[in-house]
Amino acid sequence: MGVDATTEQRIVAVVVAWNRRDLLAQNLDGLAAQTRRPDAVVVIDNASTDDSADLARRHPVVTEVVTLPTNTGGAGGFAAGIARAVAHHGAQAVWIMDDDTVPTPTALAELQTARIRYPGRVSVAASRAAWRDGREHPMNTPRVRPGVSRLAANAARLVGAKPIRSASFVSILLDADAIREHGLPVADYFLWNDDFEYTARLLRDGVGLYVPASRVYHLTKVFGGSDADPGPRFVNEVRNKAWLFGRSDALGPVDRALYAGSTALRWVRMLARSGDRAALLGHGRAGLSASRTAPRSTVEVLRDTPVAADVARIERGAGRD
Repeated sequence: MGVDATTEQRIVAVVVAWNRRDLLAQNLDGLAAQTRRPDAVVVIDNASTDDSADLARRHPVVTEVVTLPTNTGGAGGFAAGIARAVAHHGAQAVWIMDDDTVPTPTALAELQTARIRYPGRVSVAASRAAWRDGREHPMNTPRVRPGVSRLAANAARLVGAKPIRSASFVSILLDADAIREHGLPVADYFLWNDDFEYTARLLRDGVGLYVPASRVYHLTKVFGGSDADPGPRFVNEVRNKAWLFGRSDALGPVDRALYAGSTALRWVRMLARSGDRAALLGHGRAGLSASRTAPRSTVEVLRDTPVAADVARIERGAGRD
């Protein structure tokens, strides 16, 4: 069954922030302007060295600021925030985004409307993310679900959506029951592919919807996709993709072959466009070497943080501790 349209769900927004206080201010103003405001807003401060945490504490839309002792990257920040939202704030759905995301006033309302109208449980509903000039941001385009049935495609179309297999962490609404079932993002990914692995895990057997009527702006410094040379961060890209394809249960055999092939093609394009191919290849080798060691559990990574008990509760409930 879908979300009961007669029951108002408790929705908690989670924002992960790190040293971008001016963008965070725009993000929080956007949350405050929602036509369907979140019932609580949790800001995870990833050990910022600017005044992001103080700014968040002063903002009237913010319910709680959790400052982590060290920067755990997007992966750790979202794992902490999702756990806090569900275990401590009683979220029935969790709306997550980075601090450089600015939602338009109806962003949350459109996501929730699609979830309510869809004839079944929706594990993930994703917004359309645009860059500053309104173009859809290629970094955040959800992956369509391959081989979707006509029935599922029509059900999604009737609520103004499209079926998806994965999405980025830039404005997605997560079902709390799906979180309890599948656990949290793998915090040890730090950055890159943490959102791919997590949403693909939630959507291996769950329903994901891309809802283009829900719109946000992703205010990255430049407009570009994931095939631009990332420099030293390519270590994380390679390591995390190796973890995803080799150790995660997010993908089935067909998905794994499909996405591994598309990843290889993207890396070839990245290498061709790189201004320092030798350095990029070196980062790739370092990533492969690092992938030989399995990622630590999210419980272990976030053990010495203010949300340790919340993380342990969710991960143990999902059998992932």
